[in-house]
Amino acid sequence: MAESMQEAFEQAGVTGAETGAAERSWNVPGLFGEVNVGQTERWASAIGGGALALYGLTQLIKNGSWGGAVLALVGGSLIYRGTSGHCAMYEAAGINTAGTAEEAKRSPVVSVPADRGVKVEESIVINNRTPQELYSYWRSLENLPRFMNHLEAVTTSGNRSHWVAKAPAGTTVEWDAEIYNEKPGELIAWRSLEGSQVDNAGSVHFNAAPGGGGTEVRVVLKYDPPAGVVGATVAKIFGEEPSQQIRDDLRRFKQLMETGASGRSAQAGQ
Repeated sequence: MAESMQEAFEQAGVTGAETGAAERSWNVPGLFGEVNVGQTERWASAIGGGALALYGLTQLIKNGSWGGAVLALVGGSLIYRGTSGHCAMYEAAGINTAGTAEEAKRSPVVSVPADRGVKVEESIVINNRTPQELYSYWRSLENLPRFMNHLEAVTTSGNRSHWVAKAPAGTTVEWDAEIYNEKPGELIAWRSLEGSQVDNAGSVHFNAAPGGGGTEVRVVLKYDPPAGVVGATVAKIFGEEPSQQIRDDLRRFKQLMETGASGRSAQAGQ
């Protein structure tokens, strides 16, 4: 059975380290270990874990799928994380987001603290377009859902915007953000605002490609998953992990800017 479970994790795209982390989260001894998870994360873990466990059990019962068993296991670990307030991975990494000490470290101008979150960086070269052209298109944030498939809508008001994005298991997440730094034709930098469901910050850079005739577009993103590092693993299982999203988004942006056809337009015509 152990071998079958390992195979199921591998089929789901979970690495050996992540498998061990999920198992440790599930098998933490006792319900009264040190509380090291903040209140918001606990609620997100409990709610998300319940939905994931139910979905996994449904797949296991209906299809006899080991993938369903894996999802149920991860969901159970999230439920435990939420109800107990204890995270084995946080303990191993020396992270504690519970209590006023962590809250005091959060600055109102910092969306994701230095010791938290997941960082992603991706780039692509777009031919026959200048940095100014690409900057102008991206700066009209309402354009982004045309090539970012995980986005449902972006609405703007000055430097502030409201985002609605798809999340694992058919759910959505929303957040408000602001552009806090920009250089026309070169840089757009943003951060999410207090109260967002997903804390995130990042920047997009537009630089003339070596040799001329094109532009390198580089996206740097740092985000804090609603259920911490476990949440990032769950998203990877569903194929919706941000590094995957950004690579695909940049490819569609390249296609749109070079040919005028977005990935969504092509899919709609099929």
